[in-house]
Amino acid sequence: MSNATPSADSSGTEQNAERIIPRTALAQLPAYAAGKPATEIPGLVAYKLASNENPYGPVPAVRQALYDFDLFNRYPDPAATVLCEALAGYLSVPAADIVAGAGSLGALNQLLAAFAGTGQDGQPDEVIYAWRSFEAYPISVGLAGALSVQIPNRPDGSHDLEAMADAVTDRTRVILLCTPNNPTGPSLRAADVHEFLKRVPSRVLVVIDEAYWEFQRAEGLVNGIDFYREYPNVVALRTLSKAHGLAGLRVGYTVSQPHVTQYLRQATPAFSVTQVAQLAAVASIENIDQVDERVQQVIDERERVLAGLAELGWQHPETQANFVWLPLGEHSQTFSELCDAHALSVRRFGSEGVRVSFGEAEANTRLLELCAQFPYPSTMPMSSTN
Repeated sequence: MSNATPSADSSGTEQNAERIIPRTALAQLPAYAAGKPATEIPGLVAYKLASNENPYGPVPAVRQALYDFDLFNRYPDPAATVLCEALAGYLSVPAADIVAGAGSLGALNQLLAAFAGTGQDGQPDEVIYAWRSFEAYPISVGLAGALSVQIPNRPDGSHDLEAMADAVTDRTRVILLCTPNNPTGPSLRAADVHEFLKRVPSRVLVVIDEAYWEFQRAEGLVNGIDFYREYPNVVALRTLSKAHGLAGLRVGYTVSQPHVTQYLRQATPAFSVTQVAQLAAVASIENIDQVDERVQQVIDERERVLAGLAELGWQHPETQANFVWLPLGEHSQTFSELCDAHALSVRRFGSEGVRVSFGEAEANTRLLELCAQFPYPSTMPMSSTN
């Protein structure tokens, strides 16, 4: 028997090996660009304002739950029973209507796996969503085998619900409503969504993505839990990443009626939410008053920053989230580089604009100082609605 091994080319692959072919869908998918940490600058504290994270972290009970946990050799409860029961008490909904996922993105992928993909005729189902919106949408939709139908936002950054309803076809399976919309900021009003749902066939699943729901304070806005109770085809999608400060543990969930949850459970990967994440989430929910205090700190900083931007003459869409969208257009890169040079990371979206999360007070103050130096606020086309 020969001891010779196949020769390899300069890339390390075997010359005689057949090329491994990925799914054709991958070539059409955009890459997800996560927010990057701030550049370390001597003499400055670096702040990351690029990922909509809660700068105040989780409540003390979460840290204690993590400290006490030692069952790393045991699998988690695949149904996340205790977590769903805690959420049920908090939301006043049946625990059976809740399905947990690895963050709201994991829960969204479960929805798409269950309800959108390739139809019986071999053609892709359609998923409608506003654009620009959460940048994971086209990736998740494409990986599910479905077709994205992107409806441009209105000039103020809000969803064009009329155009979204007009886009529904016989192939439409899911509609995603992001409120507050990430990255542009506006929230959907309940009255508008009621009118929208009158035009949407009941066979179409409407997902209300509320990752930033806890940060809203205006009256008359959508509450996905209220809508799921009234409309059998509505799913509320939420996360503990933002308000609860658990982004690193990946805990999200959906709330929907039984005829939807039965299929979601089939599409949910086993053990998708780790036991330590479940324990941390329960501890946070049990101390919701402390969570609310942290959320209010973010809101107080939001109002301070928005007031400062208004004083400087900066214009932006209304935001009820923990971030603000600056529609800087061609000046987006210059502004992003200015922030980076001062140890602030912000999230640039090409030449469309920059999303800035509200962080620690010092970080927010530095942001306002940089905005005061930046020469282009008069170029922004979008009038403020704050």
